[in-house]
Amino acid sequence: MIDNLKIALGAAIEAGEEINRIYESSDFQVDFKSDDSPLTKADIGANDIINTYLEPTGIPIISEENKQLDYSVRKDWETCWLVDPLDGTKEFIKRNGEFTVNIALIKQGRPILGVIYVPTSKELYFSDVEKMQAYKVVIKDDWSLEDVEEHANLIQTKERSNSKIRIVGSRSHMNDQTKQYAEKLALDNEVEIVSKGSSLKFCLVAEGKADIYPRFAPTMEWDTGAGHAICLAAGFQVINDETKKELLYNKENLLNPWFLVSKN
Repeated sequence: MIDNLKIALGAAIEAGEEINRIYESSDFQVDFKSDDSPLTKADIGANDIINTYLEPTGIPIISEENKQLDYSVRKDWETCWLVDPLDGTKEFIKRNGEFTVNIALIKQGRPILGVIYVPTSKELYFSDVEKMQAYKVVIKDDWSLEDVEEHANLIQTKERSNSKIRIVGSRSHMNDQTKQYAEKLALDNEVEIVSKGSSLKFCLVAEGKADIYPRFAPTMEWDTGAGHAICLAAGFQVINDETKKELLYNKENLLNPWFLVSKN
């Protein structure tokens, strides 16, 4: 577990450096996939780096930018990596800095470690779910992985201190269902909407900067695995809105159902 976490940390940091290099050059070379989602040189470059780190582990990889294997192959995997090499490509293109590298390790459908790296701010979030420990650190250019571990701060679960409920929403995907959910809560509470792009929404909840993250819009498993792991380790639940049970991974359909991230 410790070795896999170190591998994921190294992969995320180096991928983030490649993303930053392209981001600062402004040579994005934007293409579009069959579903009209954007694809840049940074997505591909970061994915290549992450694969280089993860492939030697012998654990199969589900990445947004890899060819997806049929469920008949995946269904027998006890563990797998879940990777989004550049989560928030739209935010990357908009140049607002709210994009991340996401890497999670899944065991029997549940996340057991997660890494989220924010290339522009060098903020690094990571977790070991089995130990129920989530960390945050802002890294420096010359740091080793030992420096990262030494300086990382444990994310402490915080209780709400007042009646205001802070709902985190998507920077690019706030829809009517989410607005209606907020309006319903506002009948009995003061509500504040906190907008954020990419998997940073999970990080806001884990850090106590938001209270609830309702996601009533499409996401893929690689969008959520790392954030799920960090929130779990920080004491939060990620609940499938259909089953009212924990969100699961390596499903036959890699599209997530709607879900809710909250304290209970």
